[in-house]
Amino acid sequence: MSLEKQKKYWKVNLRYLAILLSIWFIVSYVFGILLVDQLNTIRIGGFKLGFWFAQQGAIYVFVILIFVYIRLMNKLDKKYGFDE
Repeated sequence: MSLEKQKKYWKVNLRYLAILLSIWFIVSYVFGILLVDQLNTIRIGGFKLGFWFAQQGAIYVFVILIFVYIRLMNKLDKKYGFDE
């Protein structure tokens, strides 16, 4: 595998990581801490939305992002010939 191809692969991988970690940061920190009072005015299933994001939402989003990352990396591996 050429060095140029490896650099492109790593660049795309880092872009995926930056996007997914940004989403997780927004959900866990911004929604769960900074905007908690505004989100608590909304109720879903009897629970305040800000409380839900702080207690469970960030964990659910993190698990979903793990599966999204797996899918993206499997596609990237196939594209650059790293698949098994």
